[in-house]
Amino acid sequence: MSASTRSSRIALWTLQSVLAALFLFAGYAKLAMPMADLARMSPLSPAFLKFIAICEVLGGLGLVLPGVFRVRLGLTSLAAAGLMIIMLGAVIVSAMTQGFASAAFPLVVGALVTFVAVGRKTPSLRTA
Repeated sequence: MSASTRSSRIALWTLQSVLAALFLFAGYAKLAMPMADLARMSPLSPAFLKFIAICEVLGGLGLVLPGVFRVRLGLTSLAAAGLMIIMLGAVIVSAMTQGFASAAFPLVVGALVTFVAVGRKTPSLRTA
């Protein structure tokens, strides 16, 4: 394995771990929050936000668990692609409700998740 491939794998694992922690935290926070608080927080329905929270938790787990257990490694890029769709929605909703400045964070997270999706699709970087 070349040094650049090794460095790329380490960078991807680091990024995946940070993103997994971010999505697990965000998902669990929404799941733990009462429906009334969710209704005040967003123009979206609380039930839909709970669904998004479940998707965030599963996506966060999907970013790391296939590589940790070395099973179905292709699921990592699928989890990242699913999270990418969620972040696209977050950018749109944030821009429409709170302005473009608040859409910057989900845009950056979406770009990082896209990087993981593409990086884990690359054959030389696919394995853990």
